[in-house]
Amino acid sequence: MKSIKGQRGVAVITALLLTTLAVTIVASLFWQQQVQVRSMENQRLHLQIQWILRGTLDWTKLILQQEAITQPNYTSLKDVWAVPLANTRIDQYVDRERVAGETFDANLSGQIFDATARYNLANLARQGAKVTLQVDVFKQLLTLLRLDPALADGATKLIASSQEIPAGTNKAATAAKQMQAITLDDLLEVPGFTVEAVEKLRKFVIVLPEPTPVNVNTAPAEVLAAVLSSPIAIAQALVAQRDRSAWNTIGGFESTLLSVGGPTIADKDIGIKSEWFLVQSWLKLDRASLNTEVLVNRKMTSPYTTNVVWIHQN
Repeated sequence: MKSIKGQRGVAVITALLLTTLAVTIVASLFWQQQVQVRSMENQRLHLQIQWILRGTLDWTKLILQQEAITQPNYTSLKDVWAVPLANTRIDQYVDRERVAGETFDANLSGQIFDATARYNLANLARQGAKVTLQVDVFKQLLTLLRLDPALADGATKLIASSQEIPAGTNKAATAAKQMQAITLDDLLEVPGFTVEAVEKLRKFVIVLPEPTPVNVNTAPAEVLAAVLSSPIAIAQALVAQRDRSAWNTIGGFESTLLSVGGPTIADKDIGIKSEWFLVQSWLKLDRASLNTEVLVNRKMTSPYTTNVVWIHQN
């Protein structure tokens, strides 16, 4: 009798173990299925984000190209490209299965910035040799931003090293050599530059693949004061004048500059049109989000092409 009861107990325990094992296997299968479904959803979201980004870039390039065709002589902050894209819902344009009562966020915003409104660190050196006049400009900008002007020397060495011409190379054949890829964050490798200093420079300084003049129609007062070697008050007066009417000739700008007590522009590296632009976009698609910065180069002469130079995403 005891043997029969023992067998029944073993059978009950075995049944419980088998049931537990079956439940665990089924739960594991459901979990794996859920992971696979979520992975597929994430892949779909990623692809949708990439297509939206591609569409945004195509739209941006079209705007910049059309602006160059209709207004090739100057670039100003009153142009269409300078109007930011406010936060816009795009969920109705996203192809996905709809679920009643769900909350699905899809938003896009962005803005185009004139890259030549900022001081280009590529101006600090040419073919590996520093340009003293440009170093002085950068030192003045650092002073205006309440940073140590001595930092300009380290930045110049960084830029010059990216332009160095190997020994035995024909310098005449490499006169148009472009810089190696350097970003503003690379300044952190230079002794003296801190994260705070680099962030302070971000709105006023950029590193482009080649030297460029500063566009006086778009540059902030601090950059204007530095590149013109003038007091900040004169630069602020120029910005106020520019807000009323942009300059469509460099001669017109010089007349205005002289009228407010500024210097001549004989040795100033300035211009009134732009070929380099930063495109920043902020995209949220359900639980996925993407911040993108793109450098676009456009030509202000026929055939007015626009090209993406680099894309940074995070």
